[in-house]
Amino acid sequence: MPSAHSNSAHEAVEAAIARVLAAERDALASVAQATHQADEIAEQARASARALAQRTDRRIRSVRAAFERALSERLEALHAEEARVAMRHEPSADELAALEQALRTLADELTGSPR
Repeated sequence: MPSAHSNSAHEAVEAAIARVLAAERDALASVAQATHQADEIAEQARASARALAQRTDRRIRSVRAAFERALSERLEALHAEEARVAMRHEPSADELAALEQALRTLADELTGSPR
């Protein structure tokens, strides 16, 4: 017959095993919960990164479009100026007379001739 001492020792061992198994269950549940939380945090971080990338892409496209518009306007202005400068200008009779007078005045000043 088992003694009272061996019975209580057996019960103590059973209780200790039960505590270990309960602690293991609790630990596994905690690990599962922590894993789930980590997965949620990682997904939130990925979603934030995607949103940031989308905002960045929109801003880059906006800046690029503004630059292209400004460049196009500047090129149009340069082409217009090029066309204006390339046009041959035939001086009028008044312009030729003014030019001749300016040249005579300059020649007189350079040669010291009084007029």
